[in-house]
Amino acid sequence: MRFDTKIAVVVRADLADWQKLNVTAFLASGVARATEEVVGEPYEDGSGNRYLAMFREPVLCFTAEEGELSAVRTRALSRGLDTAVFTEEMFTTGNDADNRAAVRAVEAEKLTLAGLALYGPRNPVDRTVKGLKLHR
Repeated sequence: MRFDTKIAVVVRADLADWQKLNVTAFLASGVARATEEVVGEPYEDGSGNRYLAMFREPVLCFTAEEGELSAVRTRALSRGLDTAVFTEEMFTTGNDADNRAAVRAVEAEKLTLAGLALYGPRNPVDRTVKGLKLHR
C-alpha cells in the first residue's frame, strides 16, 4: 500500500548506538501525536490479549551529519511539515519539562541537533530528506 503521507526520522551519524535508539524512540513519539490518522487501530492476538496501536505506515530512518540536520530542519519548517526535534542538551535532562526548557533556551539556528522526525505529505518529506542515507 502506498500512503499519501510519510514518516522520516533523521539521527546524527556520530551519536553512540544507545543515543541513536533513544533519539529515534523519542522522535517517533512526537510523530505519533501529529494527527489522529498517523496511528492505526490497536492489535489483538488470537487469545484476546490487546496491544497498543502503532503507526499505520512505515517509518524511514536516515542518518545525517550535524550540518545536514540543520538544513533538514530549515527545509522541513519552510515546507510546513510536522517536525519533532531532539537536541544534544536533552541527553542531560531527566524529564519532559526540562527537555522543553532546554530547547526553548536556544535560538533555532544555534540548536545542537541530535535528530529530527518529520511527518507530512509524501513529496515534501521526500524533498526534505533528499540526499540523506538510510540508516543501517
